[in-house]
Amino acid sequence: MIRNNLKYFACGIAAAFVLFGVLYIRSADQNDITTENISHAENLIGLSFSEAQRDSMVDGLSQYRSSYEAIRAYALDNSIPPALTFDPIPVGYSWDIYNSGLDLEGLSDIQLPGDPDELAFYSIRELAGLIRTRQITSVQLTGFYLERLKKYDPVLECVITFTEERAMKKARQADEEIAAGHYRGSLHGIPYGIKDLFSTEGYKTTWGAVPFKEQMIDYDATVVQKLDEAGAVLVAKLTLGALAWGDVWFGGRTRNPWDTTQGSSGSSAGSAASVAAGLVPFAIGTETWGSIVSPATVNGVTGLRPTYGRVSRYGAMALSWSMDKVGPLTRNAEDAAIVFDAIFGPDEKDQTVYDFPFSYSSNVDLSELKIGYVKNDFESDYPFRSQDSLSLEVLRELGAELVPIELPDIPVSALSFILSAEAAAAFDNLTRSGRDSLMVRQIKNAWPNVFRQARFIPAVEYVNANRIRHKLIQEMYELTKQVDLYVAPSWQGPNLLLTNLTGHPCVVVPNGFTEQGTPTSISFTGRLFDEGTILSVAYQFQKATGYHKKHPSLDI
Repeated sequence: MIRNNLKYFACGIAAAFVLFGVLYIRSADQNDITTENISHAENLIGLSFSEAQRDSMVDGLSQYRSSYEAIRAYALDNSIPPALTFDPIPVGYSWDIYNSGLDLEGLSDIQLPGDPDELAFYSIRELAGLIRTRQITSVQLTGFYLERLKKYDPVLECVITFTEERAMKKARQADEEIAAGHYRGSLHGIPYGIKDLFSTEGYKTTWGAVPFKEQMIDYDATVVQKLDEAGAVLVAKLTLGALAWGDVWFGGRTRNPWDTTQGSSGSSAGSAASVAAGLVPFAIGTETWGSIVSPATVNGVTGLRPTYGRVSRYGAMALSWSMDKVGPLTRNAEDAAIVFDAIFGPDEKDQTVYDFPFSYSSNVDLSELKIGYVKNDFESDYPFRSQDSLSLEVLRELGAELVPIELPDIPVSALSFILSAEAAAAFDNLTRSGRDSLMVRQIKNAWPNVFRQARFIPAVEYVNANRIRHKLIQEMYELTKQVDLYVAPSWQGPNLLLTNLTGHPCVVVPNGFTEQGTPTSISFTGRLFDEGTILSVAYQFQKATGYHKKHPSLDI
């Protein structure tokens, strides 16, 4: 499920409509509210009132319902946020991050390889070296990746729309600018793909779902605009699980290039699979609750989930206003730093984006860092335990001081309905119109049912969950002051949901393989707005291990 200044309390009020208004969503004749109705609703929410108390509520609840109907009659596009905002910054927060830009590792002369398959897995910096030295043009490179996308898409089902006309125009422009001496930087002329929940002028934005498969949002999302400004070349809009859940979309199921009998996980399924298979050098995804971390793990690529409020979501589908985040999927952590440097920061369109600096250095000394590790989770019994234990040893060998930590003792899983409530508000009209029946997945654990269930979440419970979330933010602030960053299993324990609720940044990198030959990963979590440190440490880890340089074999 898989996603900037402050995030919206979202559905607090909308969830309020939940308690009793939902009982009448399907009622054409709008029967009167009775004490019997109220009694039934009490059972749903675990409360009990006396008959006299129920009788006193009837008039007020009828007035509420009239208000709900008036609100429902007012058209609300998915792009309209709630006025209430989520703030990930704890009380007393201070920071010492300075904008020193990118300090990238030096590379020796890059040569064009004889084997095209080898070129497909070059990093951004290696490809940039080839373009800058005119060993290959952007037009040639763009055509090369478009050809690979077309060749392997029938197997991986990772592309929704090719943007070939736009891509070739941008590639020619890049070549002309570079030839004239106007070089914009490492992304100039580099092809990429984007998750198809970002709007792009002249192309459909389907959100991966049947009800929206013909949707045109005829302007470029901010992240697309920023990558255009950096000179990058958009070649394809990539698959996502329908409305950002899983890897099943209206055209099929996106496949894992390491094992095409398996799905790519979600919801940034096409972004991760395309990078893993060498179909694009990098891609843009989003995360709300694992939608970058999970597909990055399954596909063996590097994924950066930035701090909440770092990257504008203008032009992106809203799922959860207080949890959605935008980030890159790349070959390695340094590539992620390059892409992030191009897309972070305010745009005067998304009011939730903070203006904090970004600093990255490839030369971090791990002996100068105190790195926490979530002791209980690493010591529990879970599938990636052996790979994760070896990862801790690598960090020790690199000179890191590893400090055992424990995450706040707060019932994090109980807060997960925050996402459901906000998502149900974001797609309120889909539920009330009945068009949710067009969605491919209609099981209990799928959006149509979750949206309906969420209408029974009382506003009081939603607000109180966010009050607990505030306490969680404060406790995480105290914890992260004790270490420079910490490592955690990517899937084990509460860390994934917890840090999506608090807005902390995370980098996930491959750290081995299962017995079946599919990738595993480990996650580095940083302080708020300190993507630079976790990217630097992740890059050092990758240089010491080399798992990111292993690629799937795609025999067709």
